Amino acid sequence: MRSECRARVGHVSCHGFSHTLHRETVSERNIMPILTWIIVGLVAGVLASLVMGGSGYGLIGDIIIGIIGAFVGGWLFRALGTTSPFGGLGGVIFVAFIGAVVLLFLLRLVRGARYRA
Repeated sequence: MRSECRARVGHVSCHGFSHTLHRETVSERNIMPILTWIIVGLVAGVLASLVMGGSGYGLIGDIIIGIIGAFVGGWLFRALGTTSPFGGLGGVIFVAFIGAVVLLFLLRLVRGARYRA
């Protein structure tokens, strides 16, 4: 028995059954969370560096401080049983900012203790 299939670009049809083939591509759904983390990290890291009175750690350093600060802030807010007073992206940036300030404070405590010893 011979299969009667017709193929067009991106589409296959066999005996009343048709299927559209899609190439695997990087979609906006895959990239947007990464870009959001980078933007949140950058904003939170830069603001925390300004509040803590430092010159910052450079672009990449501030992004890393902000992203780690988001985890610290999330843990801190959860431990205190509270939530951000803002919703959406503003709330995420606020929590990351608070966490980044705490992180910078702890880093300066450790660095200061190391220089004094």
